[in-house]
Amino acid sequence: MEKLQFKISINAPASRVYDIMLGIKNKSTYEQWTSAFNPTSTYEGNWEKESKVLFFSLNEQGEKVGMVSKVIENITNKFVSIQYYGFLKAGEEITEGPEAEKWANGFENYIFDEENGSTTVTIELDTTDDFLDYMNQSYSTALNKLKELCEK
Repeated sequence: MEKLQFKISINAPASRVYDIMLGIKNKSTYEQWTSAFNPTSTYEGNWEKESKVLFFSLNEQGEKVGMVSKVIENITNKFVSIQYYGFLKAGEEITEGPEAEKWANGFENYIFDEENGSTTVTIELDTTDDFLDYMNQSYSTALNKLKELCEK
C-alpha cells in the first residue's frame, strides 16, 4: 500500500464542509464532489462509528464496483476514519482472498481544521500501486469540486 495525502483550504466553516463532504443532510452533495472519480459514485450505509459503508460506482455493465469499508471513527466536524476490508465486484462483496487482502487494513482519513471560519481539509489514504496515478489525478479534481460546493 502507498500512502497519499491531499489538502485543500475551503472558505467555509468545518460544520458546512463536513456536512457537504459526507452528504449528511443531502447525499447528493457527496455524489457531486466524488463524481470526479466516477460520474456514478455514491455510497450505501451511514457515517456512524462501527458502521459498514459501501463506496461504489457502476461499471459499464451497470454493476456495482467499489470498496467495502467500516467507519472506525467519526468525530463530527473534526475527523473521520474509514477502514477498507474488501471490495465490490459485480455487486458482490469480496472480503477474502488475494484481491481483498491487497486492500485489507487500508485507511482513508478526513481531517477538518477550522480557523477563522476557513477549513483546511486533509485527506490521508492508502492505495494500491495500480490505483496510485488514478488517485493522484482524481483527488485534486474532487477536492476542487468540494471547495466549489462549500463556498457557494
